[in-house]
Amino acid sequence: MIATMLTIMIVLLALGFPMMIPMLAASVVVITVFMTNINPMVLVQQMMGGISSYVLLAVPLFIFAADIMSTGKTSQRLLDFVGSFIGHMRGGYAITTAAACTLFGSISGSTQATVVAVGKPMRKKLLSVGYKDSSAIALIINASDIALLIPPSIGMIIYGLAAQNVSVGDLFIAGIGPGVLIFLMFATYSFIHAKIYNIPLAKKHSWKERWRATVKALLPLGFPVIIIGGIYTGYFSPTEAAGISVLYALILEVLIFRSIKLKEVPTIALSTGLVTSAVFILVAAGQAFSYLIARARIPQMLSEAVLGADPTALQVLFIVAIFFFIGCMFVDPIVVILILTPIFYPIAMQAGVDPIHLGVVITFQAALGSATPPFGVDIFTASAVFGKSYLDVIRGTPPYIIMLVFVGVLVILFEDISLFLLRWM
Repeated sequence: MIATMLTIMIVLLALGFPMMIPMLAASVVVITVFMTNINPMVLVQQMMGGISSYVLLAVPLFIFAADIMSTGKTSQRLLDFVGSFIGHMRGGYAITTAAACTLFGSISGSTQATVVAVGKPMRKKLLSVGYKDSSAIALIINASDIALLIPPSIGMIIYGLAAQNVSVGDLFIAGIGPGVLIFLMFATYSFIHAKIYNIPLAKKHSWKERWRATVKALLPLGFPVIIIGGIYTGYFSPTEAAGISVLYALILEVLIFRSIKLKEVPTIALSTGLVTSAVFILVAAGQAFSYLIARARIPQMLSEAVLGADPTALQVLFIVAIFFFIGCMFVDPIVVILILTPIFYPIAMQAGVDPIHLGVVITFQAALGSATPPFGVDIFTASAVFGKSYLDVIRGTPPYIIMLVFVGVLVILFEDISLFLLRWM
């Protein structure tokens, strides 16, 4: 049965079908041929149940907020704010890029939105001070990974849905530590790289210019305060925070900054709807697929075959990291999280892994895989946005992948990197 599922999926993917088709086709064949005692209508019920979760409403709302801000001036104000303070330092523009990706990630929750919003303006600035195009693009797509860890993270919302009964708010807080650690690692590398290659220093801004940039960035910087502060003071849930972020984005861009006209909002909403529809179809297909995986006892068989009878928490986490990293190198992270989480979650719980820490490890590997060849989704986003070939985009990525792998190992070995804020709070 497992061989049949894999064969169907591999063949259909090779023929160019979108991921939801192989998942649904494999599910239909398995329930028709191997599970004849189950009514096929159960698959429809599972699909509808998969997209009826209240938490899932946060996904289109955060995507909509990110689309509004990408179209408007929010990302540029954040860039100007960070650049005014550190742009003149050795490697300042590269550090500014990593910092801006971190800040925009705390607003959008999407790596691809961050590549577009931060990448376009920062690539020009990096090239203007002497960076090679391959180095600039590699920094942008890998620094954008931070957006999947810093709250609000769409990947963590999907994990919370797939794992069930895991607090999305706690996942958001747990992602801050690893996200900041990646930023510090990239900032250090950017400083050393600029020193070795003698990258020219940019102009130093006056305190008057810094003050002006800070004032302009104050309202955009309110996004993470609203999202995290609101959730942990009990004023609203993560889903309500997503709705408020849309309202806040509209107020900023339409009424205050006036960078978007009201008549443009439906067009932005249509773009969001197209992306959201693809996400929800994937979630529905993934729920049906996960149901059959559980009924077939695949998690138990995988545990016995790969991990043995009594795996330790550390063994489980490393196996999880490997599976998710490889999976996200080939397939969209949302699909991988939906398919693999129901397989590994019960194994991890039995081994004593903290469910929040597991979510951070999974999301981290999804972020890493999305920027890693051969088919990381951020690579193709950057290729489309910057008009560069595949090889040009991936040429400068190895140093960043090595750093991300190193940080990933640290996150696995030291769970306090993820959980210290939750324990402190």
